Amino acid sequence: MQTYIDCYPCFLRQAIEAAQMVSTTPTQKQDIIHHTLELLKHIPEGATPSEIGAQVHQIIREVLGVDDPYQGVKRDATTKALALLPELRMILDNAEDTLSTALRLSIAGNIMDFGPNPDYDLWEVVMRVLHQPPAIDATDALRQQLAEADYVLFIGDNAGETVFDRLLIETLAKPVTYVVRGGPVINDATMADALEVGFDQLAEIIDTGTRIPGIVLSQCSPDFQVQFKNAPLILAKGMGNYETLSQEYGPIIFLLQVKCPVIARDIGAPMGSTVIKAPGEHSESKTR
Repeated sequence: MQTYIDCYPCFLRQAIEAAQMVSTTPTQKQDIIHHTLELLKHIPEGATPSEIGAQVHQIIREVLGVDDPYQGVKRDATTKALALLPELRMILDNAEDTLSTALRLSIAGNIMDFGPNPDYDLWEVVMRVLHQPPAIDATDALRQQLAEADYVLFIGDNAGETVFDRLLIETLAKPVTYVVRGGPVINDATMADALEVGFDQLAEIIDTGTRIPGIVLSQCSPDFQVQFKNAPLILAKGMGNYETLSQEYGPIIFLLQVKCPVIARDIGAPMGSTVIKAPGEHSESKTR
């Protein structure tokens, strides 16, 4: 998915908000804004929003001299999600369709995204997603692919959201390789964030080798590229993974909440909707 002009204000907002999270001088804030504006003047054709976002956050880290400005945000998100875990397990235990419910819970966790959506009521989102039919629903295709796959490559998204992903992984009854980012970028999950919620107890954990909030295969490590190419089924969480993988060929199922109008137009689903999308799947509104 390409970067649209509508993405520019979001990039600038993220830069300003990240600068405000740590102690910064007026000069540092000004430098972040000026460098970000200069970057936005020279976005190469075909660059995805995730690639540009990675460059914005590299500017932030370099100016502030802080490797992970979102560390506190990630810790709080994980704490908040873990506090809900007993209730989430109860919902799953009482579900008539365990896989469908686990998918929805995993997608509910996708609200924990400090990029486009820093403010949310987590429990309200869980209830909404559980009762809201997905705008695009490839659950049947996922069931079929899952039955035929001997393992799953699960590309995660945000810290805290990992707790919700864990519930889905426990439901899949297949070996899972869980993918995190190669280093801190926005509030995306890293190896440390996955270990914090016990992922090493139920899945192999690997990283992409890059600090991009998505999957740009040409920039990922050779080891990850091999894993991606050979995976019989890929679950890709969140908008960043959709932005970077929507044009890739493969057995990919996208799981996300639509949190920005650019994604809404590109994917063909309304703002606030949930999506379980296989290649070729569209919302009813888009196909009419």
